[in-house]
Amino acid sequence: MTKDLNRILRIDASARQDGSMSRTLADDVINHLSGLGAVRVTNRDVAKGLPFVDSAWVDANFTREPKRTEAHKKALELSDSLVDEIADADTLLIGMPIYNFGIPATLKAWVDMTARVGRTFNYTENGPVGKMTGKRAIVVVASGGTKVGSDIDFATPYLTHALGFIGIDDVTFIKADGLGRDAEKTIAAAKAAIAKLT
Repeated sequence: MTKDLNRILRIDASARQDGSMSRTLADDVINHLSGLGAVRVTNRDVAKGLPFVDSAWVDANFTREPKRTEAHKKALELSDSLVDEIADADTLLIGMPIYNFGIPATLKAWVDMTARVGRTFNYTENGPVGKMTGKRAIVVVASGGTKVGSDIDFATPYLTHALGFIGIDDVTFIKADGLGRDAEKTIAAAKAAIAKLT
């Protein structure tokens, strides 16, 4: 590690609590990184539910901060907290199952709540520029039959783009994407990949 303390924001998206492979492997990542140096983990379980963007949120988000009312601030309160969690982290650890070829709706809600102009990215004359630079993301992907990188994988390209949009270009995927075919081999390969993390 390049820092004395690795501040980890762990985001779990699996609807399952017990028996979730993405959660189990994310535990393994935490244990491995803890063995490399001091860590501080902030947990955000989006599977417990996040609100979807609504008209009140949009109105508040696109109102310039000096002009925001108390109602605007209330509408953005959770979103602000989620952005602050990213800003405070060195590493994002995302446990992501693939549901019907894409990311869980709750994780999409997290993306929508954190892609904030002026907070996590800025518009420039050359296009959008992410502000959450200098961080890395480790994404544990669990799937029964959708192979990462295949023509039916719409989850990992989307998340790669969404993270890059806010400035996080260093993204490592830990793949457990053959659980429906050969779970034992798939889990062993994922654990071997975790053991190589630095």
